[in-house]
Amino acid sequence: VQLQASGGGLVQPGGSLRLSCAADGNIFAINAMGWYRQAPGNERELVAVATSGGSINYADSVKGRFTISRDNAKKTVYLQMNNLRPEDTAIYYCNLKEWAVAQRHEFWGQGTLVTVSS
Repeated sequence: VQLQASGGGLVQPGGSLRLSCAADGNIFAINAMGWYRQAPGNERELVAVATSGGSINYADSVKGRFTISRDNAKKTVYLQMNNLRPEDTAIYYCNLKEWAVAQRHEFWGQGTLVTVSS
């Protein structure tokens, strides 16, 4: 499975961006698609994840500002980011985890840079 992320860019504080990530290939029915980010000098951290079962989780730092959604038919996950702050500046990585009997796979997208600056 390959993950193709898009939608990053430069935005002013308070602005919005929408990230997209499409999975190319067959994925297991039980899966979780989400977004992580890594700022310079920091470890990669979870931003938001949405499971095939309908569960959604957000990092505390983005709750109320970011919204994750999925289009299962298109095998695509989105991250709507509103009220962006300079501290949201990072490379955002799409992630897919999938599970089947005796199998677990994890895939990463190539990363897309989000810069929040005036």
